[in-house]
Amino acid sequence: MKDFQKLIEILETSNPAFVLLLCHGSADADAICSAYALQGLLKRFKPNIVTEIGCPQGINKPAKILLEYMPITVNMKPNIESAEVIVFLDTNTIDQLDQVAELLKKSPAPKIIIDHHSPNPETTKICKLCIINEKAAANCEIVYELFKQAKTKPNHNEAKALFIGIAFDTRHFALANSATLQIVGKLVTEGIDVQETLAQFAIPIDTSERLAKLKTCKRAKILRINGWIIALSHVSAYQASGAKALIDLGAHASAVAGMKNGKIEISLRSSRQFTEDTGINLGKDIAAPLGEWLQGVGGGHAMAAGVSGTGEIEPTLKQCLTLLKQKIAKILEATKTHRDSEALAKKLYKINHNKLFDFTTNDKR
Repeated sequence: MKDFQKLIEILETSNPAFVLLLCHGSADADAICSAYALQGLLKRFKPNIVTEIGCPQGINKPAKILLEYMPITVNMKPNIESAEVIVFLDTNTIDQLDQVAELLKKSPAPKIIIDHHSPNPETTKICKLCIINEKAAANCEIVYELFKQAKTKPNHNEAKALFIGIAFDTRHFALANSATLQIVGKLVTEGIDVQETLAQFAIPIDTSERLAKLKTCKRAKILRINGWIIALSHVSAYQASGAKALIDLGAHASAVAGMKNGKIEISLRSSRQFTEDTGINLGKDIAAPLGEWLQGVGGGHAMAAGVSGTGEIEPTLKQCLTLLKQKIAKILEATKTHRDSEALAKKLYKINHNKLFDFTTNDKR
């Protein structure tokens, strides 16, 4: 049974009057746009159900601009207790929703997750349906696939929302894969003006973000681990921008920490070369264990991840470095073993081949 059919089956079994579509903390364009498109899709098949997009932990700056130009309504204080079905979008763990996490865990409402991050076992355990595709570059891609399964097309605003969500989450398609570009091409055929849309939502870098990037670089501690350049730094805000700036300047992997409301937040980034050559997935291999170490939460993608928890900046960055060193060491050991095995295999082949040759020669004599 396809994911969309499973989703509809849950709605038919539960017969809810109110479905809550929840986005992660500081919700971005991908989360909100995927929720908006899903809301429109559900209305086609279940017009009597009231659906609401909830962002209990607020939205980020680009998303605020998005709401000015698109007919999207979000509730910053959603009524979780009244929800009869809850759908998590672009949210791989309930703990990302911080203040309302416990309320969500206690809710008897059937829960569904639609996400493109590495799944969190604790969250998937309490979900009735998990629609997860780690290969998708943006959550909007998964929602687009639901439209395909439902054999219906998004209307103009829904197509535009899906396009914007994908554009933002792939850094204007820099991280897009072939499947992403195929979806974008189909969305454009729905009448999306690419240049106009991207220009409309282009956000100039303000002075505070510029200063944060420069401070991140100034404070960076740079190390070399087996040829890989690792940069660690700290800044009070814009950790993600700082981490990306370090990669743009030449680091293979970066971690930038900062304190917010008594908690530590870390943004992790890596270059494509580092990810492909080492096989290290920042979300699974670094952010997740670092989140546990901080008694918080961590996750994300192979090349971009985030962590939030309780701790201090210096020991947290040291632990992050330790995790990176351990993973790189394991990969080097595995590579060495593989090379040794290959060398041994070649040696044995040569010995056996020579024996075979000698045997054949002797036999001919």
